[in-house]
Amino acid sequence: MNHFPYRHVDKTKVNRISDITAETDYIQVTGILSVIELVGHKRSRRLVGQLTDRSGFLELVWFEGVSWIHKNLKAGESYLVYGKVSLYQGHPQMVHPEMELLTDEIAEGKNYLEPVYPSTEKLKAKGLGGRPIGKLTKVLFDLIRERDIPENIPTTTLKRLKLMARFEAYRQIHFPSSQEKYEQALRRLKFEEFFLSQLRLGLLRQKRHRFSKGIVFDKVGDLFNNFYSNYLPFELTGAQKRVIKEIRANTAKGHQMNRLLQGDVGSGKTIVALLAMLLAIDNGYQACMMAPTEILAQQHYNSIVELLKDIPVPLKLLTGSTKVAERKEIIRMLKDDSLKILVGTHAIIEEVIQFNNLGLAIVDEQHRFGVAQRARLWEKADTPPHILVMTATPIPRTLAMTAYGDLDYSVMDEMPPGRQLITTVHRYENKRSQVMDFVKVEIAKGRQIYIIFPLIEESSKLDYENLMKGYENVKAYFPEPKYWISMVHGRQKAQQKQINMHRFVTADTQIMVSTTVIEVGVNVPNATVMVVESAERFGLSQLHQLRGRVGRGKEKSYCILLTANDIGNEARERMKVMTSTNDGFLIAEKDLELRGPGDIEGTRQSGELNFRLASIVKDKPILETAKNVVQKILDEDPDLASAENSPVKNFLMRQKTGTVWSRIS
Repeated sequence: MNHFPYRHVDKTKVNRISDITAETDYIQVTGILSVIELVGHKRSRRLVGQLTDRSGFLELVWFEGVSWIHKNLKAGESYLVYGKVSLYQGHPQMVHPEMELLTDEIAEGKNYLEPVYPSTEKLKAKGLGGRPIGKLTKVLFDLIRERDIPENIPTTTLKRLKLMARFEAYRQIHFPSSQEKYEQALRRLKFEEFFLSQLRLGLLRQKRHRFSKGIVFDKVGDLFNNFYSNYLPFELTGAQKRVIKEIRANTAKGHQMNRLLQGDVGSGKTIVALLAMLLAIDNGYQACMMAPTEILAQQHYNSIVELLKDIPVPLKLLTGSTKVAERKEIIRMLKDDSLKILVGTHAIIEEVIQFNNLGLAIVDEQHRFGVAQRARLWEKADTPPHILVMTATPIPRTLAMTAYGDLDYSVMDEMPPGRQLITTVHRYENKRSQVMDFVKVEIAKGRQIYIIFPLIEESSKLDYENLMKGYENVKAYFPEPKYWISMVHGRQKAQQKQINMHRFVTADTQIMVSTTVIEVGVNVPNATVMVVESAERFGLSQLHQLRGRVGRGKEKSYCILLTANDIGNEARERMKVMTSTNDGFLIAEKDLELRGPGDIEGTRQSGELNFRLASIVKDKPILETAKNVVQKILDEDPDLASAENSPVKNFLMRQKTGTVWSRIS
């Protein structure tokens, strides 16, 4: 029953052959098969027929299965014919049409929308193509009754939203009596998918709020207040203040916090993370911050060291490159509680790393860690620590509601004062020399430049060759000793990469030629130009992340998207979006529209996006309605104990399965 037809053939109308025009797509006609013959030889062999009615004739052509079809069709008989029509040399033609002998029974009974089901080559080989599946489904529906498809939405909701009953919706989605009934059934079943998804997530979130034991941060102490009052380098934005209040409220309740913090590039998530860690320390607990790469972990560590330079808070960095002696010292300090903040990579979740009393774990760029990896942070304390997961990849509201609906989530949608608006332009390859001339002008002003090349794992060898060729081209435009260039890519050893990065950070080189390894983790306020080579090969979110590497200082910054002269419509649309807005949330919404939820970086594999009928892109109003309905139900009846909510509670009990991974941040 859940194998839904992907379209319906309108068998409610029989046309005349003369009704066919150049605009006609699919059509159903009746007539006499006046000619049926095999023509051509071997590879060019085909079956050609001619269907005639009183208004004209239609040519029928088959290229496959011609012997079997020829044997089963009879000239002089009347047929009901359906298929896609085209004009060939001015005459209407139908290739591989559906053919049925026109009996009195068929002539009277073909007044419905016939379902067409998706199939596979293996199923077709077993005789289960789209139409046979339809016949089996019809037999099934003749056998089942309303009690076999019980209702799972409260009656009051059905009435208020004027939704079709579940049993009737299944009937009408497969075998609609009219187009209007089909649309009603489709709306009902899409709502059901969103409703059940939101309800499951809502129950998980509610269970965590009500029953999950958590550490209590019941005071705002000297460290937090001293830093906030005397050492903040800038006034916090309204969004930062709001998020800090949400974190303080979460951590004071005695239930584990599980919060997603999403903020655009440069929105100031690090300062929020530091304040949360100081809150943990004030309450007698340790805190850790885990980043996906050594570069990003080092950047966070350096930022926090700078911010805390006048406040004595024990702080260490742990990565795969940490020396053995330093690692042993970190392990000792963690156990005796003399180390309060640990910043690092996935090295933090190694079994040997044990905290004395971990109270807060922060995960940055969380989508780069697997669910099981993040879950191991829970095991670092007897009472699970509070969890704050952060991402600089803005998540569209509809995606957050479905993929992250079981988490509390905060949005930082304001930029700290002083951040420059970046001017983004699209230039074709034939304008390369003008782009390089502009870069030379910026370097003459004392500025630094990023030149980024694409990296696609499936063709890493080719990408490496393109990068090296691009590097040589850049050197030709910017010869030494007037210009100095750093190059960073994935094949370099970590030490070489760090040296080249450091040269750029300290302005020893003016140009950084790189693959997307600098997407996160490089903070050079003096860099004012980002040139993205072959920009058509990048997704919107990645382009936006890259753009965020410039505009970090006081000077005007630019992002130049260089593409081939001939690019596709979708790539052209991406360039248009990037040049028209700097708003990461708008870009994320557009990315979702262009690529769909399955491809968006950062979505969790929790199964919540696997809707059969509904689309979080096309059906936003239905999703919003479902979310509001669920919220009202859970506010009034959190245990679904009322008779009104018993249908959905019974349904969920029947559907219940094993481990729910989505509960883990």
